[in-house]
Amino acid sequence: MSQTFTIEPGQAHDDVVELAKAWAGTSIAFAITTTGVANLATSIVLQNLLIAAIVCGLGFVLHELAHRQVARGYGAAAHFAADNRWLLISIGLAFTGIFIAAPGAVWHTGVSDPKRIGKIAMAGPLANYVLALFFLVLYPILFMIGVQDDIFLYLCMMGFSFNAWVGLFNLIPGGPFDGAKVLAWSTPVYAVMVAIGAFMAFYMNRQDVYISLWGWVINLFG
Repeated sequence: MSQTFTIEPGQAHDDVVELAKAWAGTSIAFAITTTGVANLATSIVLQNLLIAAIVCGLGFVLHELAHRQVARGYGAAAHFAADNRWLLISIGLAFTGIFIAAPGAVWHTGVSDPKRIGKIAMAGPLANYVLALFFLVLYPILFMIGVQDDIFLYLCMMGFSFNAWVGLFNLIPGGPFDGAKVLAWSTPVYAVMVAIGAFMAFYMNRQDVYISLWGWVINLFG
């Protein structure tokens, strides 16, 4: 998500620290949720934590970085601020089996044009769509070079699914979500972004589609 803000005199922001907190918090929460409390004492939690750091943590960090870089490209002052309270809440809820990701937001000032604000907002979901497609093409590449462990199959499936859903979820057309700003800028652009996300999350996000697509790529280039 991206929001407007006012920088107070002398206020300092360390994006590296803030992004690291968001990455760690969301990864831990996602790993706990996918592992289950009953299995936290087993070695599988380490595997799930690694997958969470790649799939979940990377997805949110790149989402926020996309907001920040586009905002800065327009000359705005922009930084990411982690939401410490919600990061702790998300970790606590993970022990009940509920995953809620609210790692923070990119705050920016100096941009008032609805078109530019819309493009800044659109950058986050778009980054998730690109990352989802990256995971989609990663598995057949790994398979063809001899990396065929099931963990990579799971990683790529999870990476595609998670990022497709995160991109689409952030396009909710209201409240603090990116969709409200994209829609305020351009209804056609908003409709295209939602259509892409819905196609990826609802149609492509099926094992039979994965297998068919990956099989076609492997037969074509393998």
